[in-house]
Amino acid sequence: MTEADPEALADVAYGIFEHLLNRGLQEQGKYLFTLVEGGIDFTEDLTSIFAKFTEEYPQLAEAMLTRFTDIDTIYRMLCEGEGVLPTKTAQMYWIVLDAPGSAPEAIEDENAGKWLIFQEPDAVDAAWKKVRDATVALELGISAKVSTAKPNPDSRDNRKVIYVYTKDWADEADVMRVREKLRELGFVDRIGYKRNIETFAGEYAKKGKRVTYYTA
Repeated sequence: MTEADPEALADVAYGIFEHLLNRGLQEQGKYLFTLVEGGIDFTEDLTSIFAKFTEEYPQLAEAMLTRFTDIDTIYRMLCEGEGVLPTKTAQMYWIVLDAPGSAPEAIEDENAGKWLIFQEPDAVDAAWKKVRDATVALELGISAKVSTAKPNPDSRDNRKVIYVYTKDWADEADVMRVREKLRELGFVDRIGYKRNIETFAGEYAKKGKRVTYYTA
C-alpha cells in the first residue's frame, strides 16, 4: 500500500477542518471574519471544533499538527487573515461563504450559475469584503467565493476572481437583481455570468468562443 504524501494529506486535512470550523461557527450564528476583524477571542470555539475533528479524523488531525505544531499556531494564523482575506490565505485555493440559510451543496447544482468578477491582487481584499458582507446580509445570491494567494496551477494569470452565485440561471430577474446590487457595490465594469452546466462540461473562454450566458 502506497504511503500518503504528508503535505498532500495536510492539505486535505486543513480543507476539511476549515469547512467544519466555518460550519460549526455558523451554527452558533458566528462568522470567522467577524470574530477576526472584531478582535473577538474564539479560542474556545476553535479548540472545541478541533477536538471533534480529532475524534472523527484522527489521522487528518495528526497531519495538521505535524504541519502547524499546535492549535495555538492555527489560531494565530487565522487571526492574521487565513480564511478571511484572499491575500492572507495560503492554505486554501478558495474562501467560500454561503448566504444564511443556503446549503453548501447549492453551488454545485447544475441549475446554479455565477457572476465572475476579476480583480488585481492589490484590489481583491477590498472587493471581497464588499461581496462577503452583502452575501451575509442576504443582498446577493446563495453563495460567494474568492480565489486566494495560494498558487493555483489552474490559474491563467495573476488576477483573482470572485464568484457570486445565484440559485437558478434561468431566473433572469434574480440574476439581474444580483447584478444590479453588485453595481451598487461599485462593480460597474461589464462582467459575465457563467452557468454551472458549462463549468461542469469543462467549457472555458477561448479565442472566438464565448461561454458566459449573460453579460451586464
